[in-house]
Amino acid sequence: MAGKDRLNALEVALNNELKERKFYLKHAERTDHPLGRMMFERIADEELEHYERLQELHEKWVKGEQWPETIPLEVRGTKVGNILNGIIRKIDETREGDTDDLKAVRTAIDFEAKGARYYAELSAMVSEPKEKQFFNLLSTIENEHYLSLKDTEEYLTDPASWYRKIEHHSLDGG
Repeated sequence: MAGKDRLNALEVALNNELKERKFYLKHAERTDHPLGRMMFERIADEELEHYERLQELHEKWVKGEQWPETIPLEVRGTKVGNILNGIIRKIDETREGDTDDLKAVRTAIDFEAKGARYYAELSAMVSEPKEKQFFNLLSTIENEHYLSLKDTEEYLTDPASWYRKIEHHSLDGG
């Protein structure tokens, strides 16, 4: 990937991370569902970290147009998947999400799927091993967000079935 193309791709990624963060913060404020609030806040925090790492990378590339040695190849591990299981144990009532919550979660699912694909495509276009590893990491984290949001969607649409699946209840009578 040429230097200018690389910078353009990073600028798209930076813009997307900020848009997603704003989206998640807006919906964290709007929802009255504790699970939705915590999920949106956590993902917003993680998107900010992605933005910060990409911004560091962008600044280094603008100066030297090569992979910088000082950019961390890690971002904090995503904890979104743990939120769902943790909060469920704290909620006394089983209730479905409202239409706005579901719409927001489904929009977020689309964001995260596109983000995972985008970073995977960036990884495929570069040859520097550290650069490839970095974009693969971001793709993996976006995919974890996607899976957590799919789980949240299932919980919000049918909490009883979600509980049965998570608790691995069996109806075999044995």
